[in-house]
Amino acid sequence: MLHGTRDITFAATAVLLGGLLVAHRLLPEFGGIRQLVGSFLPWLLVPALLLAAAALGTGSRIGLAAVAAPILAWSVLFVPQLIERPYGGSSTGALRVATQNLGAHGTAAELTDAAIISVQELTDRNRPSVAAALNPDHPHVATVGTIGLWSRYALDDVERLDLGQGWARALRARIDAPTGDVTVYAVHLGSLRFGETESRNRTLRTLTDLVNRDRSDRLLVLGDLNTASTDPELAALTHTLQDVRNGLGFTWPADFPLTRPDHILTRGFTPLDATVRRTPGSDHRAPTATLALTPQVSR
Repeated sequence: MLHGTRDITFAATAVLLGGLLVAHRLLPEFGGIRQLVGSFLPWLLVPALLLAAAALGTGSRIGLAAVAAPILAWSVLFVPQLIERPYGGSSTGALRVATQNLGAHGTAAELTDAAIISVQELTDRNRPSVAAALNPDHPHVATVGTIGLWSRYALDDVERLDLGQGWARALRARIDAPTGDVTVYAVHLGSLRFGETESRNRTLRTLTDLVNRDRSDRLLVLGDLNTASTDPELAALTHTLQDVRNGLGFTWPADFPLTRPDHILTRGFTPLDATVRRTPGSDHRAPTATLALTPQVSR
């Protein structure tokens, strides 16, 4: 009887883990459960491996057989992402971009090799140091609230965006890049806290609607979306945009990243590389990417 109870426990836990991996989109949205599981989905490998070790240690053949299912599901979902993407090609006319949640003490000084830099959490306290770091090589600047956009190339048609928070925490601008115009959305979506997801979901829906209606041939979304790459809520936006990253590309928290709320999303570009950088002073790591500017297509 004891062994039977043990085997049932192992099998039931394995089924739960497998179900979360393959059907997390079906979880209720109540309290942010679906977003919480989706945001940390890759980490379900840890309890799966612990379960396998326990089954092995107790000699449970049924447990070992059962836990193979969630491990296989995890492998199908995430092993392809762990393999370096075959980005590459000609770098002629390439555009390097970066985004950084500055946190309390970040300056984005480590990102000055990028031609376009989006920052979040820009405040009166850190604005002088950020400007001192970025202005010399990025003379074209637009700021809205706590959002900043620095560019080597001229900015036009800068537009403040209220994505549903009651104040502007995003902007849209057109950048006169060497090979043609690029539309950039620099954004910081609503915060995601367990039990309080509506603000984030509302801002994400508004951003998705704006991007879907935007007819720009080359478009960038740069910022802290408070939405992980594995969060099912992001799917509506990435359905029409490419999530440029290599591997899982976790960015938060900086000391030991567990998820990726910071994003570089593109349309009309060919990625050449994608990295995540540790930048002093911030609790977020900074995604960067090099993008080939493809010829504009008439609409």
